Amino acid sequence: MAWFKRKDKGIQTSTEQKKDTPKGLWYKSPTGKIVDTEELAKNFYVSPEDGYHVRIGSKEYFEILFDDNKFKELNTNLTSKDPLKFEDTKKYPDRLKAAKEKTNLKDAVRTAVGKSKGKDLVVAAMDFTFIGGSMGSVVGEKIARAANYSLENNIPFMIISKSGGARMMEAAISLMQLAKTSAKLAQLADAQIPYISLCTDPTTGGTTASFAMLGDINIAEPGALIGFAGPRVVRDTTGQELPEGFQTSEFLLEHGFLDFIMVRQELKNKVNQYIDLITNSPIRA
Repeated sequence: MAWFKRKDKGIQTSTEQKKDTPKGLWYKSPTGKIVDTEELAKNFYVSPEDGYHVRIGSKEYFEILFDDNKFKELNTNLTSKDPLKFEDTKKYPDRLKAAKEKTNLKDAVRTAVGKSKGKDLVVAAMDFTFIGGSMGSVVGEKIARAANYSLENNIPFMIISKSGGARMMEAAISLMQLAKTSAKLAQLADAQIPYISLCTDPTTGGTTASFAMLGDINIAEPGALIGFAGPRVVRDTTGQELPEGFQTSEFLLEHGFLDFIMVRQELKNKVNQYIDLITNSPIRA
């Protein structure tokens, strides 16, 4: 005989009495490790269980790089237009509006200047949550203007790439940003102003084909996907099986496309150490 018998059928607890577990208490990494989200944030959004680097955006990178999270954001009011009157499943202006409402961002990159270990640094950080971090006219223009700011004020420049590539809704206009940003970085090189490129997951398409690979120092986070076309496209195009770990930051480091792989906890110290070495300045403690 069963030790328990249900007296009444059906759920008796009212909706008002139900206790839901608050969202966001735990994070599950791709390897299956469970991490407390508060502990994850304290560890620079890196899983202490397996070292997995969770995707973060400009807000978190600014917190990591700038002293006391103090900075001045540059060119905050630039927004994309619709010169091509582009429409796929929805009109481009509607897609932009939805992305702005969802992310509270104006576009896929934010640029800022502030102190990092006591010295000025200009940072352009991309946000994948805004239409896949796609590079359109605003992304190219903000990066170009940030490079100008570095040039005019003799301040080192850093770009944090996180992008699915050029924005198809702007077609050739988006492709023009590859040349524009590359030209600005060439001007920085001529002026001997350091430019550090950090590739994060993912860095693909036109971003990789331009500013992401033009750094005086090219670095990446562990396990990041970095490439021009995605692995599936490359496999289908070549008709060949790809090597294990193809297009990961570790694979690219082994084949000479990167200078270093850097865990996020060391990012601020190492970037400034490289800048000191490049500029032949005393190494900051």
